[in-house]
Amino acid sequence: MAEDDSPAPKRRIRASDKDRDEVLSVITEAVTNGRLDPEETAQRQDDAISAKFLDDLMPLIDDLPEGHRLHQRLARQTGHDQESGPGSALQRRGPAELSPAVDPGSAPPTNSVAIMSGREIDVAPGTGQVTTYALMGGDNIDLCAVMGPGVTVELVSYSMWGGNDIYVPPGVRIRDETINIMAGNEVRQSARGDGSNGTVVLKGFSLMAGHDVHLAKGYRAKDQGQLE
Repeated sequence: MAEDDSPAPKRRIRASDKDRDEVLSVITEAVTNGRLDPEETAQRQDDAISAKFLDDLMPLIDDLPEGHRLHQRLARQTGHDQESGPGSALQRRGPAELSPAVDPGSAPPTNSVAIMSGREIDVAPGTGQVTTYALMGGDNIDLCAVMGPGVTVELVSYSMWGGNDIYVPPGVRIRDETINIMAGNEVRQSARGDGSNGTVVLKGFSLMAGHDVHLAKGYRAKDQGQLE
């Protein structure tokens, strides 16, 4: 009699109340960010509450960026991250991160001085703080590579009669903590994200100056390859 070489079925792991609560928290955050409508929300919440196994919870968050890390953890616990075979890389599911996985603050701070001038600054992944000084000048600061879920970047600027143009990807929340005298910052409507792709904190001081925050090149259909 031939031996059965088929792989043994994977053992399923029971979900705990904590696991269910974590999934419910992700769903709530996704609702806050406008990703789910009321009907979808109710269905997913009901499914989360009634889920018996960890792999029952995973489909409820596999299309939500807010659940990226939780989905990864559940995949490790259930062994789904170890699946291999032809095309397995294409079959893996889960919410994709919106930027490279680099620890915030792992790169050195970025500094710039602009006096009646300016330069292009592409902020590297892992940078936690950017500090600029501008006198009758300013820089073009691109934050696309550094931003991602859970990332916070501080942009500290001291400006007189000048300012920076700041470019961000979609989903970035802008928090303005600057002190301004006869000055101020403008955040374009298209650049006002929900925080699902990180937060930029504006700090510093401006005198008769200010900064403009734009949605970066190529993210809007109407851009046609042009900056806002």
